[in-house]
This record gives sequence, structure tokens and C-alpha cells, in this order.
Amino acid sequence: MDTAEVILSVLVVVIIIVSLLSNVLVLICFLYNPEIRKQVPGLFNLNLTFCNLLLTVSNMPLTLVGLVSKTQPGGDGFCQIAGFLETFLSTNSMLSMAALSIDRWIAVVFPLRYHSKMRHKDAALVLGYTWVHSVSFSTVATCLSWVGYHRLYASCTLSNPRASSRTPFVIFTVFFHSFSFLLSFIVLCVTYLKVLKVARFHCKRIDVITMQTLVLLVDIHPSVRQRCLEEQKRRRQRATKKISTFIGTFMICFAPYVITRIVELFPAVPINPHWGIVSKCLAYSKAACDPFVYSLLRHQYRKTCTDIINRLLKRSSLNASGRGHENQVNSIATAE
Repeated sequence: MDTAEVILSVLVVVIIIVSLLSNVLVLICFLYNPEIRKQVPGLFNLNLTFCNLLLTVSNMPLTLVGLVSKTQPGGDGFCQIAGFLETFLSTNSMLSMAALSIDRWIAVVFPLRYHSKMRHKDAALVLGYTWVHSVSFSTVATCLSWVGYHRLYASCTLSNPRASSRTPFVIFTVFFHSFSFLLSFIVLCVTYLKVLKVARFHCKRIDVITMQTLVLLVDIHPSVRQRCLEEQKRRRQRATKKISTFIGTFMICFAPYVITRIVELFPAVPINPHWGIVSKCLAYSKAACDPFVYSLLRHQYRKTCTDIINRLLKRSSLNASGRGHENQVNSIATAE
């Protein structure tokens, strides 16, 4: 292994560890807090976490094995199953992000009708569509033997070793990425930009009220006035930062891999093998980013994590004090 391959191997290991720990933490918060389970977005987050966890424990280690050994991990049948899972889980996670954006759009644009428009029943229907959509593409690729070990990505993924079926494979690949990556990206952009528009409108209304109040309060201290103006600025930037994070992480993680898969369809264009692994690592890194982007940085999840830690520390301290008291009693009994 050369230096680049060693660095990429370490990167895959780091992604596996971070993704595993962060997604397990989201799952623990979901199971611990009944309020999170009652919320409709919690179902979408649960589905996204499930996909990320399964991808972390099934496909990422196989990529690491393929990168280190430079050979196919397991037999052809095993690799086809892994390729089916990789195609299914990647598509399902993208569609789950699109579903989360639709949920936020309805909550912000139609706040009074949100609970009637987005019920648990409606969320289940949306998740049912994401599963059917994902299973359909994965099943077609598997039945046509278009999943297998791909040396460029050191992974069991979409691959066509037969030159006779090249044209159908090209058509399928374009359709697959159009109805997974491109569809999800369009939904993300449309919904979050509408959310941003509404958020800016409300910020302007709040700013007008704040400025009118500052004008009326003639005797207000300059430092208080300055803090109000700074809060105005932070309020305007907050929504932009959040939406930029949602769309930006999606593009940074998935776009290089998808573009590489499309460029790969043209045999005349050479692709650096190290770049193939890098693009795959970027796609995998989305599984490590999602828990922070959609869950763990939110106040409700942070509070739940704090409650869990405090409960564990309290139980540990009680156990320690109980053992200390028992030792003290035993010492007194021995002395007597």
C-alpha cells in the first residue's frame, strides 16, 4: 500500500467509528425521549439513522477490506448482496433527507395546518414510497447482474463487467442517479429556499418592530441598543446557515461520487483510482454528518443527551456511595 492508500484506509476507519457512535446516539435519544418519538420528523430521522447504521456496519467495512487487500471481499453472491444493500441504503437515505425537507417546508409555510397535513399516517406513506423506490432500483440492478465488485471504488456497488449490455447499463445508471440524487437535490433546494424566504420575511417583520421599539425608547442605554442590533443580524444569518448546511453537506458528500459515476460511463475519460476511493469516502461521510446535521445539534437532542449522561452519572455515584457504605459497615463489624 502506498501513502495515499494508507491515508484513505485511516479515513474510512474514522468515518466508520464516527458514523457508528453518532447514529447509535441518535437511536438512543429516540428510544429514551417519548417526545421525540411523538414528533413526525422523528420517523424520518429514525429511517435515516437506520440506513446510515446499516450502511456503516455492512458496506463500509467491505470497502476497507477491498482497499487494504485490493481484492473482492467474499464471493460473487456475497458481493451482489452487499451491492444491493449499498444501492438500496444510499437511495433511501437521500429520499429520507428529501422527506425531512418537505416536512420542514410544511411546518414553516403552513404552520396552522401542519398537524393536519403531516400526521404519522402521512409520514408512514412517505416512508413507504422511499422504500418502494429504493427497492425497485436495487432489485432491477441485482436481477440484471449490474451489482458487483468495482475496483475503482474498492466496493461492492453498481458495476457492469459485460460489454454486451453497456448501453442498457448506461441508461439505467443515468435514470438511477436522476431519480435518487438529482430528485432529492431538487426537492431540497425548492423546499428549503421556500423556508428561507418565509424565515426572512418573519425576520424583517421582527426587525421593523425592534427598530420601532428602539426609536420609542429614547433613554435606552447604547450597549442595550447595540445588543439588539447584533441579535437582529444573528437572527437573519441563523436560517441561512442552517439551510446552507442542509444543502451544502448533501452536495459536498454526494455530488463528487455521482459525477464520477456519470463520467465513468465515458471510457475515453480516465479516472484516477485514488479519486474513486476519495469520492466513495465522501459519500460515506454523509452517514457520519447526518446525525449532527439533523439531530444531535438540535436543542431537544442535546437536552436528551444531557439527561442520559446525568442519569448515568447519578446511578454511578449512588452505586459508589452504596459500596462505600457497605465497606464501612464491614470494617466496623470486623473491628468489633
